Amino acid sequence: MDRTEWIFVAVAGAAVVIAATTDLWRFKVYNALTFPTLVAGLAASAWVGGWWGLADGVSGALLGFGLLLVPFVMGGVGAGDVKLLTALGAWLGPWLTLHVFLASAVAAGLYALALSALGSGLASTFVDLLFLIHRVRAGDLRASSGASIHEEAARPDRRRRLVPFAAMTCLGFFVTVFWWKAPPDDGPLPRDPAPTVASASLFEGATP
Repeated sequence: MDRTEWIFVAVAGAAVVIAATTDLWRFKVYNALTFPTLVAGLAASAWVGGWWGLADGVSGALLGFGLLLVPFVMGGVGAGDVKLLTALGAWLGPWLTLHVFLASAVAAGLYALALSALGSGLASTFVDLLFLIHRVRAGDLRASSGASIHEEAARPDRRRRLVPFAAMTCLGFFVTVFWWKAPPDDGPLPRDPAPTVASASLFEGATP
């Protein structure tokens, strides 16, 4: 990675580490972190890549928002988690944002299975998983009838009941950036000559 790529990684990495810390500490991701990170990411993408860079940042932010919208509606993640992935998308662009989400989802799934197995046993965990699959296949995206995330976060035993998704996003971010990067030829489709595109294309090796 060149200097510009390292700057993007450093800023996005700092934001996700802070979010993971507050999530593990208080199960909260603060607007004071996510909103400035989003705006700064869009501004940096536009500054480095011009209109193409801004488009890349906007598409990454929209993808980050869209990927967690359904889990949020179903009560699986908090609003702060959605805002965090949206903000990261502005720095990473759509390709890496998708990979961060996939890695985060795997980590969160394993964490949730471990919590469930330790708390209610493997049999109950399997039944809960089948029920969730049935809901998704049936298109039932309504929020769970159980306690909300805010109510769960206020419980004294919340660490045995909630998945700190911002922490999982932090793990997914570093796995993606330093290990699961796109091959050099897997960047966006070729475009007309323009300044080097920021965010995702920086890491994908795709230049206009």
